[in-house]
Amino acid sequence: MVYCGPMIELTAWEARRDRILVMGIVNTTPDSFYEASRVVRRRAAIARALRMVDDGADIVDVGGESTRPGSASIPVQEEMDRVLPVVEGVRKRSDVILSIDTTKAAVAEGALAAGAQIVNDVGAMRYDDQMGDVVARSGAFVVLMHMLGRPKTMQQDPTYADVVEDVHAFLAERIRAALDAGIDERRILVDPGIGFGKTVDHNLALLRNLYRLNDLGRPVLVGLSRKSFLGAILDLPADERIEGTIAADAIAIVRGASIIRVHDVKEGRRTADVAERLRRHGVANH
Repeated sequence: MVYCGPMIELTAWEARRDRILVMGIVNTTPDSFYEASRVVRRRAAIARALRMVDDGADIVDVGGESTRPGSASIPVQEEMDRVLPVVEGVRKRSDVILSIDTTKAAVAEGALAAGAQIVNDVGAMRYDDQMGDVVARSGAFVVLMHMLGRPKTMQQDPTYADVVEDVHAFLAERIRAALDAGIDERRILVDPGIGFGKTVDHNLALLRNLYRLNDLGRPVLVGLSRKSFLGAILDLPADERIEGTIAADAIAIVRGASIIRVHDVKEGRRTADVAERLRRHGVANH
C-alpha cells in the first residue's frame, strides 16, 4: 500500500515541542462514553475536526471503535468504513497532524494511506502482530498506551503491585518492542492509560507521579477528558465534567505531560498554554 502522508518530519516535530500539544478527539462511533462526542455522519465528523483545528488543535485523533469500559471490538471493515472517509476528508481540507485511534493494523494502514501520520494504539501494539510492521514501514509516529486487559474486562477489579511502577515497566517493555519492530525511537510516544483498567486511586497515583514516566525518554500523552474518575470525584455525568477536565489537565502538564487529548479543544488549548507557562516558571515545584 502506498502511504500518502506526508509523514511528519522529525525536525518539524521537534520544533513543535516547545509548547504543549493538544489532541482533539473525533469519535465516529455510536457508543463512545461521552454522548456529545459521537459524530457518526461523515460530513459532521469532518466539520468537527476542522472546527477543532480552528480552536487550536495541533493533532486530530479519529477513532471508529469505542474503548469505553465494557465495550467489545467491531469488525475491521466496519471500523474502516467509519474512519477512512473522515481521515480523507480532513486531509483534503487541512494540513493538521492526523492520528488514527485503532488497535488493528489494517485500519491503521488504510488511515495512513489516507493521510494520517500517528497511530494511537490503546493496546500498545499487542493485539495485532502486524501493527509494528505497519508503523515501521510507514514512518508514522505511534502512541503506546497502557491498558490492563481489554476494554470489555479492564474495569473488573483492576489490581497492581504498584500501579506507577507497573505502568512504567510496561511502557518500557513496549518501547523495546517498538524498537525491535524497526520503529524509530524518536517517533514513539507513551500514554499511562488513565481510566483503562484503573480505579480512581490508581488514576490519582499516576497523575501524582506522572513525572516518573519522563525518564522513559519519550513524550507523555494523557487522556483525561471527561473520564469517569472525574465523575466519581465530582458526582457528575460526563457532560458536566469540563471543569474537572481542565483541573486534571493542568496538573498533568505541570507533572510532565507533553500532549493532552481532549474533547473540548478551545478549553484544552487555553489550559495547556497557562499550565505550560506555570511549569516553565517553576510553579509546579512549590
